[in-house]
Amino acid sequence: MPSEAMFWMNGRLATGLLEISHDPAALDDGGFWAVTTNFEGQFTGARFETVIQSDFPLSQWAGVSGKWASSKNESEYMNYVRTIQESIGEGRVYQVNACRELSLPFPEHVNLRGLFSKILVQNPAPWASYLEIPNVNIASASPELFLKRSGNLVSTSPIKGTQLPGQEHFGAKDVAENIMIVDLMRNDLGAICESGSVTVPRLLESESHPGLVHLVSDVQGQLRAEITWGEILMALLPPGSVSGAPKSSALQVIGENEKIRGPYCGALGWIQGDQCELSVAIRIFFKDQGLKFGTGAGITWSSDPAGEWEETQLKARRLISIAGGDL
Repeated sequence: MPSEAMFWMNGRLATGLLEISHDPAALDDGGFWAVTTNFEGQFTGARFETVIQSDFPLSQWAGVSGKWASSKNESEYMNYVRTIQESIGEGRVYQVNACRELSLPFPEHVNLRGLFSKILVQNPAPWASYLEIPNVNIASASPELFLKRSGNLVSTSPIKGTQLPGQEHFGAKDVAENIMIVDLMRNDLGAICESGSVTVPRLLESESHPGLVHLVSDVQGQLRAEITWGEILMALLPPGSVSGAPKSSALQVIGENEKIRGPYCGALGWIQGDQCELSVAIRIFFKDQGLKFGTGAGITWSSDPAGEWEETQLKARRLISIAGGDL
């Protein structure tokens, strides 16, 4: 049944929906806004009246069944990887995040609270969040911080590099890819921060997550005075770790080879005044004429197409097992 709008992230529970806006300028009013942006650039903000510290109100999940359809099968995805490598060979790009979408039929009147409840128990992620407003329903198990702001200090923690627990170390491809995205995020933050303030306090650190180990770095800087939220989001979106480098060229390649990603690979979180926590919207389930889940991998010149396909499977396997159905 339809239920009241709500947002939850890291113990913040927001209820009492006041308004929905598609104009980032609305964020400058200082209210509490739950925010979702899609990969293609659309902004949706939901201002809530009440925000309290609370556990997520758990619900039961009946599960889904059937075979998840993929927007690209294994052969098509491997060909996509080779197309990116051809673009790299031509000097057009250095790295592109190549994604595909999984989907299953799902009742329009059922929300994802039960699924998110199960995710919190079986796959607790550092930036897990839930958003339910008219026409938007997202259950996220994101491991990745897109933007944290406290006053004028901003930071981002791009993830590049994925392996199973117990593997010895990350290879040269993962290291090179992470460093490329760190450079990209340094450039993006440089567009909104005081000159000389952008630093990299953490580089190439192995970080454990449910069922996976990621290679993570931190980039931070001091925002320019009087900058608006609209200017910040315009400079940073879509997140560099899920687009590629150079970002403009990577977005062209993605646009030529993928369907619309929607909220997958956008930003998801909250903004209030000069504070925010926004995740990269990966490992998310969302409703859009059915139930959908995106998965992807970063492609470089040294990528193995079969290995990259398996990485997309690896990233999807645990969460699909929680939701139900077969990969």
